[in-house]
Amino acid sequence: MTIIKTLSMLREMNFPIIEIKIKTKEYPKLLAQIHNPPKQLYCRGNIELLKSFCIGVVGTRKLTAYGKEATERIVSELTGNDITIVSGLAMGVDAIAHQTALDNELPTIAVLGSGVDNNCIYPRVNFNLAREILSNNGLIVSEYKPGFQANEKTFPQRNRIISGLSKGVLVVEAPLISGALITTRFATEQNRDVFAVPGNIFSPNSKGPNMLIGKGAKPVFSAQDIIDSYYQNMGLDLEPKNKLSTKNPIEKQILGILDENGELSGDDIISLTNLETSQVIAALSMLELKNKVKLKASKYTVAKR
Repeated sequence: MTIIKTLSMLREMNFPIIEIKIKTKEYPKLLAQIHNPPKQLYCRGNIELLKSFCIGVVGTRKLTAYGKEATERIVSELTGNDITIVSGLAMGVDAIAHQTALDNELPTIAVLGSGVDNNCIYPRVNFNLAREILSNNGLIVSEYKPGFQANEKTFPQRNRIISGLSKGVLVVEAPLISGALITTRFATEQNRDVFAVPGNIFSPNSKGPNMLIGKGAKPVFSAQDIIDSYYQNMGLDLEPKNKLSTKNPIEKQILGILDENGELSGDDIISLTNLETSQVIAALSMLELKNKVKLKASKYTVAKR
C-alpha cells in the first residue's frame, strides 16, 4: 500500500472518539446489567446504535463455504426489521457478518479487543472494513483506551461486550474450542438467547453449533427463526418486512422494472435491462435471498412490503 493511499484512508477515518461512562444516560442499558460491565466505552461513529435492538453474529475465523453462505443469507434476511448486527471485526464469520450488513443497509457495531483509534484497529487486514462501517453510520466500540494494542487476553474479554449489547447471539460455525463459544457462554450467563446454525456432523466447524443445539440453543435455518423468537414469543416490535432498498445498481434496476411492470419472467427482465444474462441471474438470486423478490410459476414479482 502506498503512503499516499494510507494517508488518504486515515483522513477518511477521522471520526472523533467519544468516551461513555457507565453511569451516564448514553451507556447501553443491557450492557450495564451484565456481570462486570465495562466502566467506560470508547466509541467512534453512531452511538445511537447502542440503544438499538442488537443481534450478535459470531463464528470461526476459518469458515467454510457453507459458513460464508449461511452468514450472508441469514444476515441479509434480517433486512428491514430494525436490527443491528454486532460482531468482533475478526476475520471469518465476523467480517462476513459486518460486510453483509453493510451490503444490505443494516446498521452494524464492531466490538474491538484494542483501542478504536486508527493505529490500534485490529486486525489490520480489516481496517478498510472498519472504515466502511464508520462511513455508513455504523459504530466501532471498545472498553480499551486509545493507543491500547490487542493481545490474546483482550479478545475473550471483548466477547462479553458482544453478547452484552445483544438480545441474542447467533453462532454460525465454530469448533468446540473457540472464541465464539466463549461468547455463547457469556450470553448464557447474561440471560441472552443463543441461536446456532446446524451443520454437517463430520465438519469440525459444525461441532460447536451442533453441541449448542443439543444443550438447548435454538437451531436457525433462516432469519425467520430469529425474528419469530422475538415477534411471537416476546411481543417485541419485530416483524418481517422488506424494503426496495439495495446498494447494488443491477438489483436496483431490476427492482424498479418489477415495481413498474409487475410479474415478469427472467427472459423479460434480461430483455428490459439490456444486461448480460449471468449478471441478471446473479442479481435475481441475491434479491431472492434478501426476500425482495419472489419467484412463482416461472415469474418474478416484488415481495410484499
